[in-house]
Order: sequence, then C-alpha cells, then structure tokens
Amino acid sequence: MPAPHPVSGKRYWLVGASEGLGATLAQQMSAAGAELVLSARSADKLEALAASLPGPAQAVPCDVQNTESVAAVATLAGRIDGVIWLAGVYWPMRAQDISGPEAEAMADVNFTGALRVLAEVLPPMIARDEGHIVITGSLSGFRGLPGAIGYGASKAACMSLAESLHADLHRTGIRVQLANPGFIRTRLTAKNDFTMPFLMEPDEAAAAMMRLMRHPRRFKANFPRVFSWLFRGAQFMPEWLYLRLFA
Repeated sequence: MPAPHPVSGKRYWLVGASEGLGATLAQQMSAAGAELVLSARSADKLEALAASLPGPAQAVPCDVQNTESVAAVATLAGRIDGVIWLAGVYWPMRAQDISGPEAEAMADVNFTGALRVLAEVLPPMIARDEGHIVITGSLSGFRGLPGAIGYGASKAACMSLAESLHADLHRTGIRVQLANPGFIRTRLTAKNDFTMPFLMEPDEAAAAMMRLMRHPRRFKANFPRVFSWLFRGAQFMPEWLYLRLFA
C-alpha cells in the first residue's frame, strides 16, 4: 500500500485557488487528505470549489494587492502548515505596446502579492521552526522573452524569491520549494495568439506539483521536463544565438 502523501493531515493555504492550476491542485491535495484554506478574489468560485472537494476546505476571499486584506485572511486562517503561492495575472505585452496599468498589475499581483503573504505566514513558521512554502514561478522566468513585458519579470522575481528563501531556510524546519511550469491550458493562456509547445492540462501540471511536494529534499521542479531543457539551456547561450532562436 503506497505511503500517504506528505500533505495528508496538514493545513494548507492556497493563494490563487479559484480556477485553473490552483483549483485543480486543490482537488488533488484534498483527495490526498489535506485541509485547505482557499483564497482568490472571486468568492463565488471559491465557495463552489470548496463545496466540491472531498475533504475540509474553507473559502476565504483575498485581494493580494491589499496588505490589510492579506493580513485579515492570514488571521482568519490561523495556524497553517503550508502556503502555496499560485496567484497571477497575465497579458501578452511587447515593449512596443507597453501598458502601465497592466504591467504594474502583473508585478503587483504576481510578485509583490507573494511578499505580502509571506510577511504574514513566515514569522509564525520561523517561531515554531516548521512549515512548507511552495512558490509557483514559470519557465518564462529563466531569461527575458519577447512579448513578456511584466509577466516574465514578475515570474523571474518569484523564482529569485524562492531561491533566497531556500538559501536562508534550508537548515531549518521550514521547507521551501519552487515549481516552474510551462504553458498550461487556462483562461490566461487563452489570451495567446501563438502556438504553445508542450501545452499541459491543469491536472498534469497539478500532478507535477504534487510530485514535487512529495520529495522532502527536492527544491525545484521545471516542467514539462523536455520543454524545460530549452529554457534552462538558453541561460548559457551567447546573446546572438539566444536572440536568433527566441526573439
């Protein structure tokens, strides 16, 4: 009989859980025995998701752009064993078409929102030397991409944040992990008007995250694996070759 998943019997706060990868991950974590606190801006979607889960779940709307909202939800959630950062907004955007409000929203939701959540949940975890933090980055964060003004930078910031947390906390009882997915079929990627190689379904991406969380010493997962090799390898390409291939 397989061993229970490490999330079983634990209480997790999923931030960005109302749809897409977040909602699918909530389904898989609940089926694995986790107790969930579900947050996003849409109360109706959160309540419907909580009602559909096999295990205990609490729907708590939260605006990650508002410090007071994040603090209030953290207080309401109480003690949690782990937090999973999934919140994000996205608009395709070239430098030639930069839009201040949308670019700022991508930076503020995708990255600064994570800092607001961590400022609430990290001190109690440090005090008891126990906890689990999972941050969702992206393959788009490895190196600058065309048409990714705002989004790529915000995901690169999330990836750096996870690496810094891991560097500070790797000898403590707090486990930090980073998930870097490629294209996932969601409402956000539906905005793209180009072919998306290795497009994943949300359940595939959620399963990859569940596999990452199962490993007690693994820090990072890049997926789909074959597609991720292109982005990881691009970090070592000379500028002329990188621009020829990607731009």
